[in-house]
Amino acid sequence: MASDSGTAAAVIPAARARSVASAKLLLWTAIAAYAAGFAVLSILRHRAFSTGRFDLGNMVQAVWATAHGHFLQVTGLHGHKGSRLGVHFDPILAAFAPLWRLWPSPDLLLTAQAILVALGALPVFWLARKHLSSERAGLGFALVYLLYPPVQWLTLNEFHPVSLACPFLLFAFWYLDEDRLVPFAIFALLACTTKEQIPLVVAAMGVWYALARGRRLAGAAIAVLGTAATGLILGVVIPHFRQPGASSFYGRYQDVGGSPGGVTRTVVTHPLRVVEIVFDHRGVHYLLDLGLPLAGLFLFSPLTLLVALPELALNLLSRTPAQTSIHFHYTAGEIPGLIAASVLGAAWLCRHAPQRVFAVAAVAVGAAIAGNYAFGPIPLWRYVPGGSDFQAERTDVDHHDRVADRALRLIPASAVVSATNTLGAHLSARPRILSFPVLQDATWVAYDRLHPSYEDKAVAPVLGAGGLARLRRDPRWKLVFHQSGILLFRRR
Repeated sequence: MASDSGTAAAVIPAARARSVASAKLLLWTAIAAYAAGFAVLSILRHRAFSTGRFDLGNMVQAVWATAHGHFLQVTGLHGHKGSRLGVHFDPILAAFAPLWRLWPSPDLLLTAQAILVALGALPVFWLARKHLSSERAGLGFALVYLLYPPVQWLTLNEFHPVSLACPFLLFAFWYLDEDRLVPFAIFALLACTTKEQIPLVVAAMGVWYALARGRRLAGAAIAVLGTAATGLILGVVIPHFRQPGASSFYGRYQDVGGSPGGVTRTVVTHPLRVVEIVFDHRGVHYLLDLGLPLAGLFLFSPLTLLVALPELALNLLSRTPAQTSIHFHYTAGEIPGLIAASVLGAAWLCRHAPQRVFAVAAVAVGAAIAGNYAFGPIPLWRYVPGGSDFQAERTDVDHHDRVADRALRLIPASAVVSATNTLGAHLSARPRILSFPVLQDATWVAYDRLHPSYEDKAVAPVLGAGGLARLRRDPRWKLVFHQSGILLFRRR
């Protein structure tokens, strides 16, 4: 009997070890598949001229300039040279400069973004495995993260440094949950170098740490430092580097005060006005797009949901439609809070009934798959009845794109170019790039009739068309290429 008992005891650890190894293998397979698949999709979108000088080209120029000794220098919309830090606080771009010397291509940034976002599945796996006491549940929630439509749209929305905040904040939350403050601080600091509002998300983590974990002193210190960092960046750093004529992003919040102080006053004196803006048609639709693929599990962990609150508030109070859409990079700071709250919400549901763990994880995975089918970015869904086909064609490289690529190769690498937005994404690795119809000191003009302007109407289509007509009449410019709607002009 003793021998049989010993054999059975040995079998259980062996089975456990196989289960752990299997879960880890599947996890890394999913991460690798996501990284490879979305790197390819991102590069195809770039090849298909579905990216723009705003914003991929801006990031390319900042990295290129840093690699050539001009720290984060970019050309503004109106032709002024200045620092990228005068627009957004994302010094992490400089970290790509050494890599640019090895791989001088926008594909570097697109591939790095896909890999780093994919790695965010690791802390999700660890967090779910810990709180749900299950390798399979950990794997399930890692898949939820990788299938979550806002995560995938974040990866495909050109390249934005703030997208890297998503995995960094997830790692930071994991280490905070583990009471490991040094690695938490490292990842929190990395996240804070991706955009000016991200320190507020770190501050919210401090509030969560103080209230949910009872670490009041450490939590308060994190909250104060995060809030102070955003104040310093917005009040000192960005104004110091701001380019002449650059617009302030506070204009997006005119409806609720137009400044941090104004927003605070509106919240206190006119709270119903704030509620009306947050829960208008656009806001409710946005909240449903965020919540349904997570099966609403985050609602069962309201304290953890505080981590998503700063970015959610910024997006819902903005008058800019892109900020209440899951198709852009504005979700980067709220995804970690929503995912972490979903994991801890699932743990709350299962705390008195461990047998529910598998069912809850299965529901979460099912909701993520359904959400991805309904409004995810995977192009293959267009071939499935009822599947999402939004922007599916943006990975299709056609004859027009191949002509554009051939035309742009005619432009010297050091020339000052004025280009329409989509062509500008392919011409930004140079000291100076202008947005057509701004000409100034340009020696070349690249114009695409199919995509004549900056998509957010900063340069209206009518201005672009009028500029093209004037250019064709101007004897100082010579048309040197005209095919498939792509026009190149060279200054005589």
